[in-house]
This record gives sequence, structure tokens and C-alpha cells, in this order.
Amino acid sequence: MSKKITASDYRIDGSEPLVLAERPHAIDKFYDDKADYKKQIRDSRDAINELQRMMYAHDRYSLLCVFQAMDAAGKDGTIRNVISGVNPHGVSVHSFKRPSEEEIDHEFLWRSQDHLPRRGHIAIFNRSYYEEVLVVKVHPEIVTKFQRLPAGSLENIWTGRYQSIRDHEAHLARNGTRVLKFFLNLGKDEQRDRFVDRIDEPEKNWKFNEGDVKERGFWGEYQKSYEEAINETATPEAPWYVIPADDKKNMRLIVSRIICDELESLEMNYPEVSEERRAEMQRFREMLLGEA
Repeated sequence: MSKKITASDYRIDGSEPLVLAERPHAIDKFYDDKADYKKQIRDSRDAINELQRMMYAHDRYSLLCVFQAMDAAGKDGTIRNVISGVNPHGVSVHSFKRPSEEEIDHEFLWRSQDHLPRRGHIAIFNRSYYEEVLVVKVHPEIVTKFQRLPAGSLENIWTGRYQSIRDHEAHLARNGTRVLKFFLNLGKDEQRDRFVDRIDEPEKNWKFNEGDVKERGFWGEYQKSYEEAINETATPEAPWYVIPADDKKNMRLIVSRIICDELESLEMNYPEVSEERRAEMQRFREMLLGEA
């Protein structure tokens, strides 16, 4: 019998500092076998779908899920498996790639604004504005060479960006958008094995990018940047969840459970219909049936 997933085991909300090196990449399985995993993930998708429908009808809340991870951690597969059963009208997914020239000509939060969820909707960010305190911090030449910031703004730039992110997410929370941030915590050995698989298995060759191997050389710098970014931006209203990512099935089940828990925590319901409205609807029903 598989054990129960407890979201608080992975939650970082700023109450205690995160030491990333102490966080596991693999834990005991939450599923008995492949069939049990498929049933659990299907049940979670059905639950998320129903809760999103209620959120849409209630029309007060929205949900933003941010996914960050090292290369090959399984962001795409996790997103696909967790939300594939949700009504496509109620969920959107946006993958953030290298910024365009137009995006570089704006402040770093600007490009995410159009992709934030409307009330009643779920938005998924595959990478996000957090790249500006992760990859950009590991490669600060991106700021100095390409982002064309005023000279004075380069002093304490990371402290300023952390503050901007905290303010941004607090603003979203005050206005009804719940923010969940997932760091898929992949082990370095597991990443190596997945890169090798992309070379050895022809159907995965298209996934291989030699640039990912180059970035692997900055593993320590990335781990430090993730740890600092999580500690600086984890708050009760916009927590991080550090998810062991060496087992993809386990990772997906944990993520789906956390999303379900968050939606279930919302005080929402389907709108009530007054007696007058029910009587009016009954008249329309009789009119429709009378067409025959």
C-alpha cells in the first residue's frame, strides 16, 4: 500500500532557511506499481479539473504555478502529465525562452504580465521571471552586455530583483491569484544519466543539446543561485516546493497533490440560483420543449 503525500514536507515559506544540499533527490515511492501510478495521476487530474471548474464559476481566484529546474529534470513531462485532463479553456501553459529584443527593452517582469491567469483560470509557467536571478546570476555578463540597464542600477541588482519578485507575488496574492512555485530537485548523477539516454536512444536524440552539457559545468553555481533565490522569495502567500525529481512518477504525484491541496483550500462554491431565477429558467424550459 503506497503512503500518503504530505505537501508540507516539501514546502518552503520563509519560516526556516532552505539548505538545498540537505534536500533529497529521491525518496520512497508513493505508488505501488505502474498501474497504481496511472490511477493516482488520473484521479488527481480529474480532481484538478473539477476544482478548476468550480474556481471558474466562483470567479474570485486564479492559480499560477511556476516550474524551475536544472536541465533534464522533467518540467515538460510533469506539466503534461499533471494538467492534461484539465479543460483546455481553463488552463494555459507558457514556456519562457531567451528574451526577445522587445522584452529586453522592458523591465524583467514585463514579459510575464500577459500570461498571468485570469480569474477562474490556471496558468503554468515553464521557467519564468526567476531566470533573471538564476541563469542571469550565474552568467552576469548577460546583464552587463545585453540588458542595457542604467549604470547605477547594477549595484545590488540581485537584492533589488528579489524585492521586486516578492512585491510582485504579494500583489498577485492580494488580488486573488494563488502562487505555487516548484523547484524540481534533480541529482547531478541522474542528470548525467538522462543526458546519456538522449544520446543512446534514437527517439530521444532530438532532446540533446550540447549547450546543456556546457551548463552542467556550472552545477555548483546554479545550486547556490537556486538556494538563495528560494530563500529570498519564499513567503507564506507564495511558497516554494522543493520536489525530489530523480523519480519522475513520484515527482508528478507530489506536484499534482500540492496543486489539489491548494485548490481545495480556497473558499469557493458554485453560484447559488435564486428561486426567482429558477422559476424564470423553468419558463424557458417550457418554451424550448414547446418548440416541438
